[in-house]
Amino acid sequence: MKPAPFEYLAVDSVEEAVAALARFEGNARCLAGGQSLVPLLNMRLVRPSAIVDLNRIPGLDRVDGATGVAARPATADHRGDGAVSLGALVRYSVLESSAPVRERLPLLARAVPLVGDRQIRNRGTLGGALCHADPSGEMALAAAVLGATLHVTGPEGPRTIEAADFFLGPYTTALGPADVLVGIALPDHGRAATAVLEHTRRHGDFAVVSVAAVAEPAPDGTWHRVRLGLGGVADRPVIARRAADVLEGTRLEREAVRAAGDAALAECDPGSDIRASAEYRRHLIPLYVERALGALQTERESGAARADAAR
Repeated sequence: MKPAPFEYLAVDSVEEAVAALARFEGNARCLAGGQSLVPLLNMRLVRPSAIVDLNRIPGLDRVDGATGVAARPATADHRGDGAVSLGALVRYSVLESSAPVRERLPLLARAVPLVGDRQIRNRGTLGGALCHADPSGEMALAAAVLGATLHVTGPEGPRTIEAADFFLGPYTTALGPADVLVGIALPDHGRAATAVLEHTRRHGDFAVVSVAAVAEPAPDGTWHRVRLGLGGVADRPVIARRAADVLEGTRLEREAVRAAGDAALAECDPGSDIRASAEYRRHLIPLYVERALGALQTERESGAARADAAR
């Protein structure tokens, strides 16, 4: 199939994009990488009156201080010494090769290679994925777990939306009809251990269940500031707060890990679809929580071994 007829507008500024969206009163869509939008257009699952192409807007594809929205200081929920800011049009391939992302946003760096295939990552964008708000999407999960702040410009001017308030349901966000996502600030967590795991039917497919974990190891073997999130198990990414509370201050002993898996399962509401049944997802949740926590332990041990070798 081919898309239904629409008007194509290539804009040169965020303000022009906002004005164009407002002119069509909610019946226009923004084009970033197009890896989600174009298939929806081709299948006529969406039939907008206009497509507003953001790709000519300068500055939306930049990373961090020299190349993006200004970073802001860390808060109690943002564990590092600051934030790394990413433009909404940053491509996955740029994130994969970015030294600041690898060093300061290791959870995001681990999540990006799980997205689709090389062709999708060459064109797809971080902002496009967040606005698509797929409940099984890796970028939505990473943003939720890290407590990202999303920078938005609309008819009333710029504002920020916390990730916890951004995802409202499947493929639904807090963006208004004339709002444009311009950047994402993610807390620096370079000192933390991270893990991102997902169960898929085949490589590059949408996740049946995904788990992301970030925590800080202490010298005495305990873990602190634990954040645990799951994708594909509800209508939006789930932050498993009770499971994280169970793990706080533990050494990830077997009993604590088992209790965290049970707590995470209780916080999820998985459904059935063509990829898996709700029952199968419930079976996978504690297994993948356990595997993610095991990956944290492995990363910690590897880091300790490297530090010993460097002495």
